[in-house]
Amino acid sequence: MNRASLFVPFAVFLLILLFGYLGFSLNDPHKLPSALLDKPFPTFEAEPLRPGGKTLRREDLLGAPVLVNVWATWCPTCRAEHDELKRLRADEGLKIVGINYKDEPSKARRWLAELGDPYDFNIQDPDGRIGVELGVYGAPESFLLDANGVIRYKRVGDVNPRIWRDEIQPILTLLQQEAGP
Repeated sequence: MNRASLFVPFAVFLLILLFGYLGFSLNDPHKLPSALLDKPFPTFEAEPLRPGGKTLRREDLLGAPVLVNVWATWCPTCRAEHDELKRLRADEGLKIVGINYKDEPSKARRWLAELGDPYDFNIQDPDGRIGVELGVYGAPESFLLDANGVIRYKRVGDVNPRIWRDEIQPILTLLQQEAGP
């Protein structure tokens, strides 16, 4: 057996370590780039989650900064972020709009009745068409819009106290300053 052939397994092992290191050092998967940043929120027309309400459109998101939250009852991370969304609405006065994504409306209404409703309003997206327009990978995802309906921030994953403090609140503060009194 050739002495050089003894180094082949060692070299393969080093390559595996290198690829593993590079793979784990990639950017944060929650910060996936969005082609929609600094662009208007897509136009839509959707039924409200609560029966009997008016059809909702993009225009219903205008006038003040708003956090649009894509959620579903089948999503365990959505349940984990739910209390933080309730806190944001109650303590911060943040307008929050929900997009119930690929879900059954009756389950979603039951969820909100049991856990509390942090949303100013909710729209249904049963087939994911709005989600496709937004480039949604899954739930939860959140978009911070300025008063003109332009997307200023996108979050893939839960909104938690750290994300609020370090990422969303500073952008919201800037948006509020831009809007003036």
